[in-house]
Amino acid sequence: MTVHDVAARSGVSIATVSRTLRVPHRVSGDTRDRVLAAIEELGYRPNRAAASLRRGRTGVIAFVVPDIENPYFASLTKGAQAASRARGYGLVVVDTTESAEVESEEIRALRSQIDGIILVSSRLPDEQLLEVAEGAVSVLINRDLGDRSPATPSVAIDETAASDAAVAHLAGLGHRRLAYVGGPAHSWSQERRARGVRDAVAARPGLTLAELADVVPTAAGGRAVADAVLGGGVTAVLAYNDLVALGLLAEWGERGVRVPEDISLVGFDNTFVAELSSPLLTSVGTDLRDAGEAAVELLLQRVEATDSDAPAAYRTLRPELVVRASTAPVRTAD
Repeated sequence: MTVHDVAARSGVSIATVSRTLRVPHRVSGDTRDRVLAAIEELGYRPNRAAASLRRGRTGVIAFVVPDIENPYFASLTKGAQAASRARGYGLVVVDTTESAEVESEEIRALRSQIDGIILVSSRLPDEQLLEVAEGAVSVLINRDLGDRSPATPSVAIDETAASDAAVAHLAGLGHRRLAYVGGPAHSWSQERRARGVRDAVAARPGLTLAELADVVPTAAGGRAVADAVLGGGVTAVLAYNDLVALGLLAEWGERGVRVPEDISLVGFDNTFVAELSSPLLTSVGTDLRDAGEAAVELLLQRVEATDSDAPAAYRTLRPELVVRASTAPVRTAD
């Protein structure tokens, strides 16, 4: 099947089919739906090699993540993979094992083989990240170079809104003594998430907050601090991410601490693992596949394009709190 067949089936021009694949935001919703339906029915796949030769490009982009085993990064990768495939690009996924040194080495090795690079929660210091952004077409997820590189697009969740939603939920259940189990000290998301939680607590008179800092962002990290979190008589805990929350949940369960009867628990990111625990985990986040797709769209606009095609440089994704069984009203003394 060729692009001519897709155009005939969907009743549009070849140029419109091409535009749908390259810059879908510039095609009306009805037209886009018809073209995509025709592509699906016919099993059409763009000839990536031929298109790349015509464009003088490799037809490949890189997606660099700190830990592919983390469900947060896995979901982002799924979205990015689907978006790049639909646009006729290959996606190289690189796992840097949470190491800035590995990340730097991999970027140097890939640079000549790709058309652009998406850096997810980069562990590079700002100076190195700025060098990468200046030397290659780049998009950042969960990092922002701000005025230092205003032309470098970024995609991020609104951490202030996410933190406020989580704290408001717990406060509405009557909890007054909260704890926040923070992630790695060098994490961009941790800095903003911790600030958001502090501000949300400060905005509600009568709430107190205890913080544990620099926790490894895994289930094992959550297990390691499970006892420490219970000190101070807190009745509800916000965890840096869902994995830390599940570690806390598992360790407490083994020690006879009941969730939510004895303590309520909220995670961040709302990854698929939030629905695999017992009890199911209340969590706040956004559709991570959408974030991966948005990053690919921003990148390819700059790889392919003209100024008139360029979308806004920043995408801030609104979070949603999903209430499940790990939170409940605070217990009053008998």
